[in-house]
Amino acid sequence: MTHNDRSQGDMRSWPAPPKRQSRIAVTEPGATYDADVVIYRLEEAGATLLAIPGSGWSTRLRTSSLEIVRTALESYGWTTSTIRPPVPSAEKITRMDEAMSWLPLIPTDRYVLRRVVGARSLVHPITDRHLFPWRRLGAALGADHKAVQRWHAQGIDMIVAGLNAAARRPASRTTGS
Repeated sequence: MTHNDRSQGDMRSWPAPPKRQSRIAVTEPGATYDADVVIYRLEEAGATLLAIPGSGWSTRLRTSSLEIVRTALESYGWTTSTIRPPVPSAEKITRMDEAMSWLPLIPTDRYVLRRVVGARSLVHPITDRHLFPWRRLGAALGADHKAVQRWHAQGIDMIVAGLNAAARRPASRTTGS
């Protein structure tokens, strides 16, 4: 069977990962936040954080091996390669910084909620899958996964309350004078 004899049905096709729905950033003064927007922005920030390269250019001397004769496996592309996400733009990094700055809105004495919300915000930038599923977080914390889901919701509610209180604060100062 040659390549031309193959039909599309014979070719193995992999489904594309689901793409995130783009939402408008709610950063205007006086705007109200809800849990869905906060979760979306935190997950977007986590994906951006994981997409940033771990190392940049260095001044280290680079050497390369110039093998003239390569093995058959290398010459036909059988070596393993990793798919890397694209480097995020400056705008995405700015949005990441803004969203990650919301985590301190969870009080320090509720550090478990902070850890759960922070861990749950880490989403793989290519597959859009959470790095820490509910059950893995539950096992790591020694709790039931349903309890971890409640803690996540409580942490998100604290962030939403803090953002909405901060959004109302400037408006009340201008009307009170």
